[in-house]
Amino acid sequence: MDKEVTKIESDDTSSVEIKVLLFARARELTGVPDLTLKMPSGSTTQKCMDELVLKFPSLEEVRGCVVLALNEEYTTDSAIVQHRDELAIIPPISGG
Repeated sequence: MDKEVTKIESDDTSSVEIKVLLFARARELTGVPDLTLKMPSGSTTQKCMDELVLKFPSLEEVRGCVVLALNEEYTTDSAIVQHRDELAIIPPISGG
């Protein structure tokens, strides 16, 4: 299975690649469990989320209520991503 790489700029010298993991409703909305996202160096998790919503507009549904985790630790939308980081998009999980 080929991994998709999303690019928002073509200058490879000032970009980072991160692995994005999608859980629960985010996975359902995108149809993929994970993907590789190429972003400019210095990008925040918020900017990564912006790019994901551009690629998968249906993610707008959960955007306001997701929890972000960077390298297996909960984070804020102002955290800076580094090359080879892992960003998890975790929507609320309902159950009963």
